[in-house]
Amino acid sequence: MSQFTFLNRQAPYLRPDPARVIVRPFRPATEPRDLNPTEKTRANHIVDRVMALSAEAAAVQLAEVLDNFDGRHRNLLSKFEARADEMEDAFATHESFSIVQRRLIGAYFMHEYSFEAAALFNPSIVAHPDQTGVAAGECRFIISLRAVGEGHVSSLTFRSGIVAADGTITIDPTGRLASLPRIVRQISGVHGDDVELAFRPEDDLSERVIFPVTMAQSNGIEDARFLAFDEGDGTTVYYATYTAYSGSGIRSELIETRDFRTFLLTPLSGAAARNKGMGLFPRRLDGKYAMIARQDNENLYLIYSDDLHFWNGGQAILKPMFPWEFVQIGNCGAPIELEEGWLLLTHGVGPVRKYSIGAVLLDKHDPSKVLARSREPLVRPEPSEREGYVPNVVYTCGAMRHGSLIVLPYAVSDTFSNFATIRIDALLGSLA
Repeated sequence: MSQFTFLNRQAPYLRPDPARVIVRPFRPATEPRDLNPTEKTRANHIVDRVMALSAEAAAVQLAEVLDNFDGRHRNLLSKFEARADEMEDAFATHESFSIVQRRLIGAYFMHEYSFEAAALFNPSIVAHPDQTGVAAGECRFIISLRAVGEGHVSSLTFRSGIVAADGTITIDPTGRLASLPRIVRQISGVHGDDVELAFRPEDDLSERVIFPVTMAQSNGIEDARFLAFDEGDGTTVYYATYTAYSGSGIRSELIETRDFRTFLLTPLSGAAARNKGMGLFPRRLDGKYAMIARQDNENLYLIYSDDLHFWNGGQAILKPMFPWEFVQIGNCGAPIELEEGWLLLTHGVGPVRKYSIGAVLLDKHDPSKVLARSREPLVRPEPSEREGYVPNVVYTCGAMRHGSLIVLPYAVSDTFSNFATIRIDALLGSLA
């Protein structure tokens, strides 16, 4: 158990819910684009079978589909039509088709996916851009979470809530439905695809799911570390570094948003972006962007760059020192600015691959200088928190300051998420 009495574990738990589903394209083993266009494919065969139905039978089938699935998704017919638009090659051998046939064919090439059936973990937290109606001393926040479903595919989902003046945390009700965004544009660049996504205004924050779009992300958008970036001109941009996983390789990428409704996803380049766990400072330092990263899978580096999307070099500033972090250390999100310096939450890996959370205080004017660090973890797995998909792990992708407190969402055994608050003065007093 943690030796620190200033850490207060809170009541809210965010657990995976297999009832939350999105509807996604179903791709048979071969689609028309995969083979010679003159050759009949499995997709063609499915279309042929639907087209062979009488008009009445097709209408009955579509009505049954809607009766079964319409209450589980918004605008389901439009989703069927959009999917049919992607199947034009499969329609090529048919001279005409009705709107009912087209919608029914779209339905045959879609499936439901329970995006958080397996896990809901590795959260980060930022103040909500809209604080309208919030009482004095309170703060509305947004939590980002890594959701994992069938096939261990990771996506990004969100929740909102309120932290009261005394640190009490409440979570807003989660939307019953879930939605994928529209792809506004996708541009291929030298280092990969830039993708702009937009959700509909009527999609509640908790209904928004960012699912892998590009090949580099195809097996997961993992561990987003959100932060509120001060542009220095009175405006705030929300950035998140995350790991894109293709199934065979990883790289760091960046999300940018101002409203959590439209998002721009771009790859990062440079030698430092070939690993995971990058944490961006929330403002420029001496005119440059700054990042905490771990290029060598073991130590933490401080990197400066004139270009937000290119990261190279760096100076090693933190190496494993204490037994709870002998295997490796890493950052747990963006550094938090305090009057005393930059507070950097870290994770350490110890014996039997046990993950714990600690903290480091960096010099405010020169973050390469380590002023103090945790000799013992702030948070380590409690007996009730050891079991899960990956045992003996507590982990966070970012905390935030709220008055005299640090609000810390953290994941338990790569399965569900919990919250704690930490008194800043006591935390700093515990560092050596």
